[in-house]
Amino acid sequence: MSKTEFRIFTIADYEEEEMWLRKQHQNGWKLTKMIPPCFYVFEKCEPEDVIYRLDYKNSGQTAEYMQMLRDFGWEYFAHCMGWLYFRKPADETESEQEGELFSDNASRVDLVHHVVKTRLVPLAIIFLCCVIPGFARAMTGGFTGGFGAFFTILFGILFVLYVFLIVYCGTKLRKIRAKYGG
Repeated sequence: MSKTEFRIFTIADYEEEEMWLRKQHQNGWKLTKMIPPCFYVFEKCEPEDVIYRLDYKNSGQTAEYMQMLRDFGWEYFAHCMGWLYFRKPADETESEQEGELFSDNASRVDLVHHVVKTRLVPLAIIFLCCVIPGFARAMTGGFTGGFGAFFTILFGILFVLYVFLIVYCGTKLRKIRAKYGG
């Protein structure tokens, strides 16, 4: 038996996503596949406390990196939009450190910097170069004909969405970085 759930997590919500996936497994649903951008495919399993961890490696991962994580008991099972998904039964961890992918806070801060550089900055560039000019053109009546109202509404929605995402993700990633001393 399987189920597919629709759930939205931003680039700054990876810790919440880890907790949500753990709760799903505790309730007897094991994540088997991700369908970008927001669909999670689960299969029924015995309820178990399994720790889920995400790492962001948009440029790919090395065989050495993957072997190191296997050596520490992590099962790699999915890759989606740059995020790598790992899991490990909680009863295989004797300390809180064994339940973490990263050995120190500097590594956690590096993850946040990498997400900002490769996901948030491009989002801001698209906003500045495409959405704001399109929104300005729409607001000044630059789109004429039958599609003028459509483009005005479209760029209005994009403007609000991008402002929300940039402010929300930027603020949250800054708080995560500060939490780990970065």
